[in-house]
Formats: sequence, C-alpha cells, structure tokens
Amino acid sequence: MVALPDAFQHWFAARGWHPRAHQLDMVAAAEAGRSALLIAPTGGGKTLAGFLPSLIELHAAPREGLHTLYVSPLKALAVDIARNLMAPIEEMGLPIRVETRTGDTPANRRARQREAPPHILLTTPESLVLLLSLPEANHLFAGLQAVVVDEAHALAGTKRGDQLALGLARLSMLAPAARRVGLSATVNHPEALRAWLSPTARPGDVALIRAAPGAAPRLGVQLPAGRLPWGGHMGLASAPEIMERITAARVTIVFVNTRAQAELIFAALWKLNEEALPIALHHGSLTVEQRRRVEAAMAEGKLRAVVATSSLDLGIDWGDVDQVIQVGAPKGVARLLQRVGRANHRMDEASSAWLVPANRFEVIECAAALESVAAEELDGEPPRPGGLDVLAQHVLAMACHAPFHPDALYAEVTRAAPYAELSRRDFDDVLRFVEDGGYSLRSYDRFRRLFRDAEGMVHVRGPLVARQLRLNLGTIVEAPLMKVKLRGGPVLGEVEEWFLSTLSPGNAFLFAGQVLRFERIAGVTAEVTRGGEGDPRVPAYAGSRMPLSTHLASRVRAILSRPGAWDMLPESVREWLRLQQLKSALPRADGLLVETFPRGGKWFLVAYCFEGRLAHQTLGMLATKRMERLGWGPLGYVATDYVMAIWSAFEPADPSALFVEDLLGEELEEWIAESSMLRRTFRNIATIAGLLDKQLPGVEKSRRQMSMNSDLIYDVLRRHEPDHILLRATRAEAAFGLTDVHRLGTMLSRAKGRVQHMRLDRVSPLAVPALIEIGREWVAGGAEDALLAEVAALVAEATDGAEIFEGQLPEAPEERPAPPRRSRFIRSAPRGKVVR
Repeated sequence: MVALPDAFQHWFAARGWHPRAHQLDMVAAAEAGRSALLIAPTGGGKTLAGFLPSLIELHAAPREGLHTLYVSPLKALAVDIARNLMAPIEEMGLPIRVETRTGDTPANRRARQREAPPHILLTTPESLVLLLSLPEANHLFAGLQAVVVDEAHALAGTKRGDQLALGLARLSMLAPAARRVGLSATVNHPEALRAWLSPTARPGDVALIRAAPGAAPRLGVQLPAGRLPWGGHMGLASAPEIMERITAARVTIVFVNTRAQAELIFAALWKLNEEALPIALHHGSLTVEQRRRVEAAMAEGKLRAVVATSSLDLGIDWGDVDQVIQVGAPKGVARLLQRVGRANHRMDEASSAWLVPANRFEVIECAAALESVAAEELDGEPPRPGGLDVLAQHVLAMACHAPFHPDALYAEVTRAAPYAELSRRDFDDVLRFVEDGGYSLRSYDRFRRLFRDAEGMVHVRGPLVARQLRLNLGTIVEAPLMKVKLRGGPVLGEVEEWFLSTLSPGNAFLFAGQVLRFERIAGVTAEVTRGGEGDPRVPAYAGSRMPLSTHLASRVRAILSRPGAWDMLPESVREWLRLQQLKSALPRADGLLVETFPRGGKWFLVAYCFEGRLAHQTLGMLATKRMERLGWGPLGYVATDYVMAIWSAFEPADPSALFVEDLLGEELEEWIAESSMLRRTFRNIATIAGLLDKQLPGVEKSRRQMSMNSDLIYDVLRRHEPDHILLRATRAEAAFGLTDVHRLGTMLSRAKGRVQHMRLDRVSPLAVPALIEIGREWVAGGAEDALLAEVAALVAEATDGAEIFEGQLPEAPEERPAPPRRSRFIRSAPRGKVVR
C-alpha cells in the first residue's frame, strides 16, 4: 500500500477522512506508469482519485506547462470539477493553476492558455480536437503527463467518444509518456471500456481498479392520487405529489427525459408552489448564463429544487441534495443509477430517489428497473466501430495542425480502439474524400481541402480551410436553432427553427419556465415579450426521446408474463392486467402477442414487442409496406416504447406474415432506398465529415440551404458514385443506428414460430394506451374534450365497465399546457399510493 506525502495525509486528517483503498490504488498505478480505469460508486471520491496522482507529482516537482488534461462530456461538469478541485489545492497551498477550456471560454483566455497553459486544463472532446488542430499543439502538449477522462462510459460507443479516442491517439504521439485515467460509476462492459481507453486498443494495457460497493439506494415509486393514467408520457398527473415531496425535503433534483417535459413539469410545479419555494429549470437549450446561475445557486444552497434533463446527469457534486425524483420511466438501469447518485453524493450513505411513472406501462417499467437495481444488473450496449464521418473530420483537423504522411496517420488512427479494425481501403477512401471530395466531386474547387507534395506528405490548402474546420468542429448535429430574445431584454436560450416557423405574431409558447408571446423573426433571432394569446405551445426537440434499453424491455416482458410477479404492482395495474388476461392474453417473455380487432370502420393490429420506439417505428414502416403487398390497405401506424399499432381498411388475416425475419430483407432495402431518412442521415454525416458547413465565417446557413445542398450532392453521388465513402457511412448508420435493425432482428428471431394471434371483437385493455396515442393524432390541435371522450369510450369498451372512468385526462396534449401561475393548491383527492 502506498503512503501519501505528509501534506496530503494532514489534509485528509483535517477533514476527518482517510484515503480510500481505490484512491491509493490509483496513486500506485500512476507511480508504476500505468493507465487505469477506476469503477467506483457515486460519492466514492472518483474525481479526487483521478487527480490525486497529478497533485502529488506537481507537489513533489513543481513545474510550468500543462501536466494533466481532464476531459468531460459536459461543460457544466468541467466547471464543477474546477471549483471542487480548488479546495485541496488552496488548503494545501499547492502551486497549481487550474483552468477550464470549453466553447464558453472567452477568446482572450483561450489565447492566454495557448501561450501560458495552466498545470491542469479541464475541457470537452470538441475543445480538445480544436486544440490539437492548432499549429502550436506540439508545444502545448509536449510535457503532458496524464489525461483524465471522466464519465468514460457516457462517451465510449458514441460519435463524441470516437472523436475523443482519435484525439487521445494523437496525444500519444505528442506526449508518449502520458498515462490515461478513466473514471466511471456505471460500466456494463469493462473490458471494452478498457480497450477504448488504452493507447494500444488492448484492454490489458489499462489496469482495472474497482472500489468497494457503496450503500444500496433507497428507491420508491410515487403514483398520482386516484386512477393511474392510461396513456401519455409527461407525468403531469403526479405534479401535486412531486410538489409535496419537494416541500418536505431540503434540496431535490427532479429529472425528466426531454426538454419539453422539463418545461411542462416546471410550469405545473410552479402553479402548485403556494410557498413560493425557489425552484429552477435547467436544460441544454437555455443560455449558458442561465445554466451557470442555476448551478451556482445549487452549489450555494439557495435552491430547494431544480427540474433538469440529462444536462445534470453526470457527476455534478452537490452534497446537500437529499432526494432525486425521476419523472417518467428511466428507460435504462445505468441511467437511473447515474441520476440517483446525484442524491447525497456520498458513497457510504444511501441515495434516496422516487420514480414517477407517467402511465400504466411505465409503472411496470419502473418495477423492472427496481428489480434490476436490487439484482445489481446494469444495461448498455458494447461500443460500436468508429464512424467514418468522425474520422474524416479528424483527418482534416490533423492536416490543419501539420502535414502528415498517410501511412503514419493510418498507423496512429488504428491505435484508437473504435478504429482498430479499420481497413486501409476505408482509410484511403476517407482521405481521398477529405482531399478533394472523391471522384464525383473533385472537379469542384470548394471540395478541395488538401494536397500532396512530391514526397507524399498531405497539406491543408490554406488558412480558410482551417478556419472553416474550427467553426464547424464537433459531432453533434442539431436541427438549426434560433435564439429567443426578450424585446429590450436578454437572450433566454435557443429553440429549433422549425418550431418558430409554425408560430404567428401573438402566439404563446412556453420556454425558460415562462409564457412568451412571439413577436417576430429579426435576422437569426426570435423576438418575444412576456404573455401571449391562447394556450401556450411547448417546443419539442428532434431526437430528444430516450430509447428503452434491451435489458429493461426483457424484464418488462418477464413481469407481464408472470402473474406471480404482480405483487410489486399497484392494484389498479394488477386489475388492468387481470382484465387483459380475461379478455385476450398476456404477452409472453419468449414470444410475440399480436391482437387484431375492428373499431370505427377500421381494423387495428397491435403488436406487443417491447423493443423501444425506434425499433417499433422501423417495424411499422416495414409492416405497412408488406400489408400493401398483401392487399390489406394499411392507413397508418403509431409506435410507443412498448407496442406498435397499425390501422387498416381490411382485416389482417394472418398477422404472423408481418413478423418474419425476411421482413429485414427486400422491404428494408426498398424502404431505406426510398425513405427521406437516408437523406437526413446523409446530411448529418456530410456535416460532421465537413462536406457541408453549418457555419461559414460571418454567416450561418439556414436549414433550408443545408437541406438543398445536401440533397443535390446526395443525388449526384447516388447517380455517379454509389460506393462513395459517405454513402457507405450513411447506409451503415441508417441500418444499425437510426433504425435499430439489430434489435428488431433479435425480436423477429425470438418470435419465430411463437406469434400468438388473438382475434378480438373489440379493443383489449393493454391496447388502450396505443389507441390513445393514435387518438392524439385524430384530434390534433389540442381538442381536449374530444380526446377525453375518446379515452372514456376506449376504457369503457376495453373493460366492459369493470373500471369506472373517473373523468381525468391522462394529461393535456403536450403542446397546450396550462400557463405557469401561482394559485393556492387545495387537495381534493386522497394521497397517492407509494410502492416500495
């Protein structure tokens, strides 16, 4: 066991602490020059363990220049770590400078950091690649001794993780002696993560250090008063119970799954906030200034609650948070534990959290999550191969740094785990694309960005190419955003351009926790005032829904198929399942239940797949295409995380024909070729790869301009170069990412020979939530009365009046919430049940 220097031992003692075993193990690994992955529960001192070797080295041998680079997936986390790291540095009087470098860092500080870097620099993957693209990167990183990657599990297997892995490979060339440190609380594939972290792509080169397990979390399920909602996913019916729990606690983080849900829940809580408790809102579309104010207020103990999305999922250390409330089903066990860990943030004290399901299916998903936590099972997919679009961006960034030889860069890139199996052909095709656009585009000057000299060295064509790269760096491609600015006041944040295009002057919408009146578009800014006419709408954000994990889906099927497991469920859900058992059948764990029934002059088919919204959307597209061939007249479909429902003009005589593995053959190829999804995917890949610029110096492109440009290029490539590297990348991403084809194939394989078809004369109890989702489309525009009547009719039809419909709408349609205002909350219903 290593011994800490006296100054560090005294610092631990002064705080009444003892160094934990895993912290000392990290020091020992550093002394041996080994890279290490630390897996430790939240509150176990992971961050200190990651930095402790660096602090000790800088204490023993003070020096100038960059010693340790810290990379975080979140800007907020980098800022929080910087604040927390200063405590030991200042209290021990260590001569160490710590600074952050993110997209929010002022230009003058960025320039100073390049000339006189701090000892410890905290940054993000995007900012790291930007630094590596600078001509002075050699000088900046030459003395680097350590790279600390926080929340490594959240990066590995993503495009940002691919980007970081390539950046780490370049750092290994600039600073070969630098060791790597990975920190994570929830890891389902430790060997894959060790390989991702390794400078050689081999897991054995990274020591695995596991901390002792922390205290098991205290988890409960909070239900609304009265009957549980049949449909909806916002959880507004439980707002009174959430507000009561906030009032009874010191500090609460209320996590939600989408930004729209954050706005709605915040509005609902503020309406019930009779004591005017300080409650804040935090999500990624708010301005950085607003987010920083909320983070600072939480750190200073000035807030009683904050409603947040995944913007606060990772690592923020607020020790005074004594409970977390998760509104909506968690969708994944690892994500749930990550969020639960924000409460107490102490390893030896149990975190307290409440799950608030928004509907009946979500109650079962919450029960499945509690089972998994109790069994200490995690979910999460292993990292996938690296994206070729990310590689293209990296190739250009490295050319902006300095000329390179293709052989040397290929050897460097394949030392990054996501690209360890990269073929030389794919690498050369990516390089050729970056060089001049490829065979079909090389005649256009705008696509010529690199050139080769007589010795085969690759150079960037000029400073404008480098400037454009740095303006467009990154792997996150969002729909075009517009700033929302109060007339005569500050900028509140950003919403997607398409949403603002649907508003007319005077329309109201909910944003930044307040009702705003849309006035006009002024340049690239939406001008607003407070107030507005009519019910406010809520901005929705593309791609913001979280997918249901494979692991949780399997547990949900298991619970449904085992009546003996229903004891953990509330009586209203058990009653719902018993009625389903009586009137139809229960979904089986190892098969597929498909129901068909007539209603309203149409035929409905409901398949209980439990494979997540993305897989169900793909299945709906493919199944309706096959139904057309069979002459069943499909009219539309709807997908939820749990089921896929299709309505048609004629009865689906043999539904098992829709759930066979060859559905992923000809139909999939035809659909992918015809689908507009490929064009959208190509646009995103082309943007990351640098074929399309999100921004030009002094100009930001509109969504329409980008779409037109990408569509023209897409058509040219399909016609003249169908094997172009970007088309290959597009097809791969469409097949294995955006459509969840692998997961769908697993489901169809499981269902082979096990499709149970129930032909009913009316809607079944389990099918009601799916038809409510369809009903929302039928009564578009927020006709609550019509939807309420539809829900009442569905419930009465499915239950034969066995359950009295109590007249509550599951929740108001998402684009028309009640405006936030203070009003006295008077409870008229019994307290909601709690399931432990």
